[in-house]
Amino acid sequence: MTDVAVPPVSERIRLGVSSCLLGEKVRYDGGHKLDHFLRDTLGQYMEYVPVCPEVECGLPVPREAMRLVGDPESPRLVTSRSGVDLTDRMLDWARERVERLADEDLCGFVFKSGSPSSGMERVKVYSPEGMPSKTGVGLFARAFRDRFPLLPVEEEGRLNDARLRENFIERLFTLRRWREMLARGKTRGNLVDFHTREKLLFLSHSTELYRALGRWVAHAKEHGTEELFAEYQRLLLEALQLKATPKKNANVLQHCLGYFKNVLNPDEKQELLEVIDRYRTELIPLIVPVTLVNHYVRKYDEPYLRLQTYLNPHPAELRLRNHV
Repeated sequence: MTDVAVPPVSERIRLGVSSCLLGEKVRYDGGHKLDHFLRDTLGQYMEYVPVCPEVECGLPVPREAMRLVGDPESPRLVTSRSGVDLTDRMLDWARERVERLADEDLCGFVFKSGSPSSGMERVKVYSPEGMPSKTGVGLFARAFRDRFPLLPVEEEGRLNDARLRENFIERLFTLRRWREMLARGKTRGNLVDFHTREKLLFLSHSTELYRALGRWVAHAKEHGTEELFAEYQRLLLEALQLKATPKKNANVLQHCLGYFKNVLNPDEKQELLEVIDRYRTELIPLIVPVTLVNHYVRKYDEPYLRLQTYLNPHPAELRLRNHV
């Protein structure tokens, strides 16, 4: 992409990532698994914190390949040929590393799929007879998710799915906005302002959690500051874990239509209804009805919708809503 307004490093989102995905030659065979989307496209908006469990726990490059064996819930990490057990070494390092990452202000992590250390899901675990089953989680990935259970995480392979990619990156930008608000101060006024701007985004993920978040804001004075913000953050992150769908998004777009009921002429209203319905039935991508709503927001200077991050939750240059 060209002519993109790239933010300065100080304004970028801090995102953990498996080092090999950035092109670092740290894999067992001395190679890498460079992901061009992560490095060249998303990387314009991220400040990456690369992690390679194998190298950081002291293993050389190149090195003997490793695999998980035994119980998928608590597998052992052993070298594939010589059978050296590296489990305790990796777990000790992982426990220490995730504690250091707690100070890195990460908004999420992208893991290397299939890795016995970093795979997020469906990692091969070998039985005593040598038969593999895709039922495991990499040792470092498990330690990370145990330490940060609600933080956005994905694998580079899953990011090839347009909906998973859009949802993951939306979560990153929303969490960054939340932390920027916290940095301005944990006041009820700041919380009300944040919630007001994010309401439709939450609605696109979960009606139930959208209402729960609203109740906490409405009754903010009944709670202590730390309890209020901790519970709101928990509900926020839970809501964003739930995937937005065409049906949920269409519901939000219909909600947007209500703000124009007194200004749209019959042709404009009918056009918007038809576009929303075509999106609901997956004939067109989300960017089409959202662009039309944004057009009407500008044309009729609609103040409430002008504030809604739902209509512009991440940089348009990423083209995330062109394919969902």
